[in-house]
Amino acid sequence: MLADKLAFVQKNIEEACKNADCSAEEVTLIAVSKTKPVEMLREAYDAGARVFGENKVQEIADKYDQMPSDVKWHMIGHLQRNKVKYIIDKVAMIHSVDSLRLAETIEKEAAKKDICMPILIEVNVAEEESKFGLKVEEVLPLIEEISSYSHIQVKGLMTIAPFVANPEENRDVFRKLKKLSVDIAAKNINNINMSVLSMGMTNDYQVAVEEGSTMVRVGTGIFGERDYSVKED
Repeated sequence: MLADKLAFVQKNIEEACKNADCSAEEVTLIAVSKTKPVEMLREAYDAGARVFGENKVQEIADKYDQMPSDVKWHMIGHLQRNKVKYIIDKVAMIHSVDSLRLAETIEKEAAKKDICMPILIEVNVAEEESKFGLKVEEVLPLIEEISSYSHIQVKGLMTIAPFVANPEENRDVFRKLKKLSVDIAAKNINNINMSVLSMGMTNDYQVAVEEGSTMVRVGTGIFGERDYSVKED
């Protein structure tokens, strides 16, 4: 049952927090509901989930009005600039900012709505060819460039670690992202906050929490396998 799966994930997070000597209240569980029907999202909501992550703009737009208003939506997938306007007033955070041009578009669309959009910079720590995100050395220059924007605020960093059989293999990836966030925070750049580390998915979220993750993105562990028959937008 979905409620049992959700409780199991939360219990694992609590265990990982004990290992890391931190509070489970410091870690936000994002229920990654991509491709899943609204009925399943409502079931997760009834079991206590309030933060949902989607990969596609169209899915957020479709599900937004069908879910209770206290749901916080997070855009965690690759975001095309021409789609920003459709979600700018619907999401609580955008995790996947990986270029100056995308940041500029978010700034412009947020200004139209007179809001300040919390964003994370996506870092391809492992430098996988198939993944989006900046290289580690590209992050600080981008952050310095966009720190003056008044309608976005950088809240931290995000990474998608490699899919590995043994989650311990990703520990070094998570450590590198944590180190980068600490280094950036130490520079005290105006309007830049490194309070969020979005790292860890179904396969490796416990290791991620042990290495400092404050947001874990769990889909399969809650909803089961992804439905690949659902068309991408």
